[in-house]
Amino acid sequence: MRDKWSSRSTFILAAIGSAVGLGNAWRFPGLAAKYGGGAFLFVYLIAMLVIGIPLLMVEIAVARHTKQGAPGSMRALNKHAEHVGWLGVSNGIGISIYYAAVFAWVIMMFFMSFKFMNMTGDTGAASSLWAETIKTTGTTSGFTTIAWPVLICLLIAWVLCYVCIRNGTTTVGKVVKYTVSLPVICLLVMAVRGFTMPGAMSGVSKLFIPKWGALKDSNLWVDAIGQVFYSLSTSMAIMFAYGSFLDEKANIAVDSIIIAFSDMIISVLAGVVMFTTMAGVGMLDNMSASGIKTAFIIYPQAIVKLSDSGVINMIFAFIFYFCLITLAIDSLFSIIEGVSTAISDKFHLNKKKTTLTLCIIEGVISLIYVTGAGLAILDIVDYFINSYTLLLTGILEVVVAGWFFHTAKILDQINRNTKSFKMPGWWFLPSIKVISPIVLGGLFTWNLVNLIRGGGIYGKNDGYSLKANILFGWGIIALILISGLIIKLIARAKSKTGYVEDDCSWEDFSDAE
Repeated sequence: MRDKWSSRSTFILAAIGSAVGLGNAWRFPGLAAKYGGGAFLFVYLIAMLVIGIPLLMVEIAVARHTKQGAPGSMRALNKHAEHVGWLGVSNGIGISIYYAAVFAWVIMMFFMSFKFMNMTGDTGAASSLWAETIKTTGTTSGFTTIAWPVLICLLIAWVLCYVCIRNGTTTVGKVVKYTVSLPVICLLVMAVRGFTMPGAMSGVSKLFIPKWGALKDSNLWVDAIGQVFYSLSTSMAIMFAYGSFLDEKANIAVDSIIIAFSDMIISVLAGVVMFTTMAGVGMLDNMSASGIKTAFIIYPQAIVKLSDSGVINMIFAFIFYFCLITLAIDSLFSIIEGVSTAISDKFHLNKKKTTLTLCIIEGVISLIYVTGAGLAILDIVDYFINSYTLLLTGILEVVVAGWFFHTAKILDQINRNTKSFKMPGWWFLPSIKVISPIVLGGLFTWNLVNLIRGGGIYGKNDGYSLKANILFGWGIIALILISGLIIKLIARAKSKTGYVEDDCSWEDFSDAE
């Protein structure tokens, strides 16, 4: 029997937990600082309304109707589109492996937060704490160097991930009640502290007062649209999985709006925390769009300047990294849930055993990130997946839904159970059929042009070797692109032992309970 959410609120919390991740806490504020504060928020809101919400609705609605993960849902739209679903699953595998490493770094910093007690005013020691502990070489060499504290924290990360999703919606439902509310509480505490600091209002002004001239910068539009697209956890099989566990009475139109705007509100709250804190310690101009630099280098410098009391600074270090832990855990186990759902659906496997196997296999692969080369490899993998395969998956999803299926049927699914608000066709249909394919396609092309300009067709101009870019960049992309073929070959081999591959269309699924 298929998992089902115990209540509407549980689904909403789980989806918010998946959407709200580390990017909300550290990348969003950095981009806002880079692109004129309110001007970035303005474009972000437009992108959320025009692209983010419609695409989120598509994934949830299709999965609710088919009761399938990403591949099965896409196959129901068009028999040739299952491969698109496997692209999303493969994106999830690649992202979750390195995301676990970042989660491990956060756990490590949480455990080491006591060290901030003796670093009052010492920004040099604070900024080097993380780098010295992970023993990074800054290059793709250094595989023999192991950061043992990170290894231990990585093990903790994977154990926590499995414990949270071992029984599917049952355990997820219990966990998200805390992991969604706790970071909000932590952010509110840090925001209160931020507002009490001298100069805090200058930070608020920089965040919310638009510099409209920034709208002329094409990079602003690219980064704002990209932030919406990545933040909502679309194109990585998560929302398909979560949608497939929904009750037939679910109000997808309203729930999707709640999920999207909750994601945005928490991003803005994180922005308030970062801007007021950095303004209060005189580091407002030091903010970076690099999440890793912000969390592990810049913000530690701010922590040791929060007050003259080492104890207070230490407490806020614990609060900050605990907040990041609660943000990271939801995102990690959500990705694994999306992958596990797709694989168990396809091959009729036991869900719990599939999840455990995934955590073990991905855990072993993620060991590469505890070496001295880990940070450099993570940088390459993250760049190629987020810049190319994630966007390509999104493009193909909206093209299939908008041009190779009766899109109005998806809209009917979205509006089935809603009275207070219906997703209007004038909003949804142009977005899925025209605007999203063009905008996401333009973003994909933009990234390709920048790649060629920066470092040629073999890799970006990042200082990494050609061999490293081919192996960890293009190699990962190649594996993701052929993932559907690999699954087909596995299914064909299993068919010799009695396995029968599912082959269902949209009409084969009933809306009845």
